[in-house]
Amino acid sequence: MLNFLDFLGTVGGNVLSLPGIVGLALGMMTRRWPVAALLGVGIGVLETLIFNAFSLSAINPYDLAIALAVGILAALLGCAIRHKGATV
Repeated sequence: MLNFLDFLGTVGGNVLSLPGIVGLALGMMTRRWPVAALLGVGIGVLETLIFNAFSLSAINPYDLAIALAVGILAALLGCAIRHKGATV
């Protein structure tokens, strides 16, 4: 069972780690929302695999779900920054 402090730590760690930072950067590379979301999913899955030593049996579903959600949201935020800030 995941308690609240573990949940907050997992979310905070993902925001400050690969899904948050790289997801934002990948989202800023495109203006298409679906492409940004797919890039966010990709970085969320990749981060979970890297931190679990590429062992599928060691992946916790909660960690994967949080990494996917953070990756998608960060990539969509990057895409929104690109839409709002781009003048060309």
